[in-house]
Amino acid sequence: MRIFISSVQKEFARERQALGEYLSGDPLLRRFFEPFLFERDVPASDRRPDDVYLDEVRKCDLYIGLFGMKYGRENGDGLSPTHLEFNEATRLGKTRLIFAKGATDGEKHPKMRALIRTVGSQLVRRRFNNPAELQASVYASLVDHLEATGKISQAPWDARAARKATLDDLDPEAVTRFVRRSRKARGFPLPVEAELVEVLTHLNLLDDGAPTNAAILLFGKHPQRFTLPSEIKCAHFHGIEVAKPIPSYQVYKGTAFELVDQAIDFVMSKINLSVGTREKSARAPVEYEIPREVVAEAIVNAVAHRDYNSNGSVQVMLFTDRLEVWNPGTLPAALTLEDLRRPHSSIPGNPLLAEPLYLTKYIERMGTGTRDMIAQCRAAKLPEPEFALTDSFVTTIRRPASGQVTGQVKLRLESRLESRLESRLESPLAAKVFLLLNKELLGKASIASLLGHKTVSGELHKQIKRMVEARIIERTIPDKPTSRLQKYRITAKGSALLNQLKRQS
Repeated sequence: MRIFISSVQKEFARERQALGEYLSGDPLLRRFFEPFLFERDVPASDRRPDDVYLDEVRKCDLYIGLFGMKYGRENGDGLSPTHLEFNEATRLGKTRLIFAKGATDGEKHPKMRALIRTVGSQLVRRRFNNPAELQASVYASLVDHLEATGKISQAPWDARAARKATLDDLDPEAVTRFVRRSRKARGFPLPVEAELVEVLTHLNLLDDGAPTNAAILLFGKHPQRFTLPSEIKCAHFHGIEVAKPIPSYQVYKGTAFELVDQAIDFVMSKINLSVGTREKSARAPVEYEIPREVVAEAIVNAVAHRDYNSNGSVQVMLFTDRLEVWNPGTLPAALTLEDLRRPHSSIPGNPLLAEPLYLTKYIERMGTGTRDMIAQCRAAKLPEPEFALTDSFVTTIRRPASGQVTGQVKLRLESRLESRLESRLESPLAAKVFLLLNKELLGKASIASLLGHKTVSGELHKQIKRMVEARIIERTIPDKPTSRLQKYRITAKGSALLNQLKRQS
């Protein structure tokens, strides 16, 4: 089916190119759709542009309209090409999918505002702020069209209704946290007080009123009830091969955001960390042997792009010489392993799952993540990441040779003590925090900084709260829990636990 993409070309040059590449590269959509872009697909000819535009509209099966700030060059009747193309698609009864840029229309050209009002009286339109949001919305609309026309009998995993799930299986507070964070990170258009259904509708995460698989994994109270393989398995080995006994092994459950946070914390709690002096700043510089951004990119890519129809789970394995992240799935047909090392289009395997991760900056830029990893590894004087396809997609990040990490103080957890602490506290992050507090009094922000975190994560809040409740750490200002001067320290019970574990090690 031929898709005509209509817009003011100069205003939407970036979006048009990204959308054309995505439609041509997505494994599902490329089977059914062929995008038409005037600037790419029409050779020079002795015909009026308006005639060519309208002729292509007549040939198309679907019309996609991108409406923005500008109205476009007007003809003798005062109508722009975009307006003429919409009118022709309407006259011929074509399927029309309209996407308006921006949360409001007040600053748009008056005639564009009028066109958007006309569209709104005829059909449902979607809004977007950037190419990533546009891509996810177009994906959802085209999947709906394929289902409605009988071209496919079952939607892709992320767009499919989660079996037996209802809106009661979603956590409204998780949705509110997402809106608050995405507004700050990417200018998400909906207000913090937006209703749950309004947010899900905007993100295309409902199927006939029921939450999709992507909605459950992003905001579910118990996501693994509906998709057990979405859990992440993390293991730490003291050698260079998979071998038993495994010193540290964790299986993480939760939302996509929690899975990523927990897996990153697992890795960062195991690798070497150097802390410099306060010679140039009040805060000592902290440096991990592998940059946190590299670890995060490998893990979030695995969660966002894996094949959720597979019964396999994402596996994160740390060896003495390398970190491996295994992702059940493969590359899109339009990409090769070599493409990952040069500029390439973004073709997420699960667009409806990837978009909220992008909106909250878990995915920093669409289509550049692997090249960012390469650049950051080079800057850290590490070998470039390795990408391979077996029965899974595997990312390998090499660790520095023993003794290569420099710094005034090395915070390296002794393996046996670390393993025993993790077993007792049931969290590698808690073990790391506990040992940091054994050295000095620290507030949450300082703990986060020493861990290499940009902010105090929800998981860090949770682990500190659990250790306070277990009375192995305590607040230095107990009667003012939320004081900005609040710090934490090891209790007598915590010291006894640590001494006991040291003797056992």
